[in-house]
Amino acid sequence: MQFANPTYLYLLLILAPLIAWYIVRMSKTQASFKLASTHAFNSKNRGVKTYLRHLPFALRMMAVALIIVVVARPQAVDSWEESETQGIDIVLALDVSGSMLAQDLLPNRLEAAKKVAAEFITDRKNDNIGLVIFAGESFTQCPMTTDHKVLLNLLNGIDFGLIEDGTAIGLGLANAVNRLKDSGSKSKVVILLTDGSNNRGQIAPLTAADLAKSYGIRVYTIGAGTKGMAPTPVQTPFGMRLQNMPVDIDEKTLTEIASLTGGKYFRAEDNESLSNIYNEIDELEKYLISVQNVTRKQELFLPFALLALGLILMELILRRTWLRNIP
Repeated sequence: MQFANPTYLYLLLILAPLIAWYIVRMSKTQASFKLASTHAFNSKNRGVKTYLRHLPFALRMMAVALIIVVVARPQAVDSWEESETQGIDIVLALDVSGSMLAQDLLPNRLEAAKKVAAEFITDRKNDNIGLVIFAGESFTQCPMTTDHKVLLNLLNGIDFGLIEDGTAIGLGLANAVNRLKDSGSKSKVVILLTDGSNNRGQIAPLTAADLAKSYGIRVYTIGAGTKGMAPTPVQTPFGMRLQNMPVDIDEKTLTEIASLTGGKYFRAEDNESLSNIYNEIDELEKYLISVQNVTRKQELFLPFALLALGLILMELILRRTWLRNIP
């Protein structure tokens, strides 16, 4: 048995001063006078009522104690948990090129991707997750870790300008594969998000995909951006200005990467679809973690409440009937 509100049990301490007060009060109400003989007050001459005059107070104290227990909400808890495997290993590969500042996703593609990735990380409590970013080059923002607070802080610190501009999809994927290749996990996954076509780096995207396949790594690819034109910040002689720029996502290559490695390609044209994509990936990978956790709680306060009510009724009946004339 456990209590939903165990701190209320400290109220039981008030019973001690109440009992002490009762003892002092009773001692002060005892009259004293001298008699030639105490024969009339011998125990065999005392009635049963004399011994039971303290019963109402005892009943009241027990009722108060039971009410405090009721307020603390006693519960019976049955809990069963089975864990067959640890979480899977995941690397998030995120494009941080200048085009990720386009505002077809709000407030822009990069911030929308960071927000949804943070929610995904928060939900994957059992997973070992790393973070790779890429633009014209690629580097590891966060190594594989189960300390998701550190990971989230590093994710929030990502911004445009950390790396030379460009879109090195192959290099970003190869970096992610390098983080996973020595993993002993039964399942290894890369989630690669980009909004463009490979135009930098020494490694072709499909070469990196072959590398991922050789290590048993699944790659989920996400193309971020609406179709057609998107408002994008552009540097002009008058400062940064929004201009409609064409959206150029190499969906063919991203689809081939996913297909080759056993993953899946997604297109995110707005914030909602991007969130739904991460939710779908979350569901696709959950079957790899066999964790069963069942907790059942049953409230037990009713018997204590009924018993307290019964004691209160018994006290009232005794005071108004059998012990009515006893102070």
